[in-house]
Amino acid sequence: MRWFRRFRACRGGASAVEFAMIAPVFLMLVFGIVIYGSYLAVVYGVQQLTAAAARSSIAGLSDTERSSLATSYVTANAGSYPLLSAGNLTVNAAASPSNANVFVVTVNYNASGLFIYTLPSFMPTPPTTIVSSAAIPRGGF
Repeated sequence: MRWFRRFRACRGGASAVEFAMIAPVFLMLVFGIVIYGSYLAVVYGVQQLTAAAARSSIAGLSDTERSSLATSYVTANAGSYPLLSAGNLTVNAAASPSNANVFVVTVNYNASGLFIYTLPSFMPTPPTTIVSSAAIPRGGF
């Protein structure tokens, strides 16, 4: 009986038990911040690249020239975004099917090669394809 009272009064392992309960939640939170923070940085880079490509396409006189300007802008400037790989970018630039006075630039990025998809999958991962579009009216206004 005396041994049982002494065992009940001992609090030496309480911090180890508390750590064992809190550590998985903390690690999931940290990994979530890393995974989604990196993914959102890539999404932001694709959006900025798309918007700048659409702005550069305004200088073209025809749809073919506008498309060429947007594609060359994306190709030339993809390296300035550290998390983007230029080989995974595809550009589609054409007049809007619903409004002939609007030129639409769409950039697709295949993000399946990012390091976040190699981490343990104990939490849901974001989609591997990022699509961003920017529309510019003819005349720039």
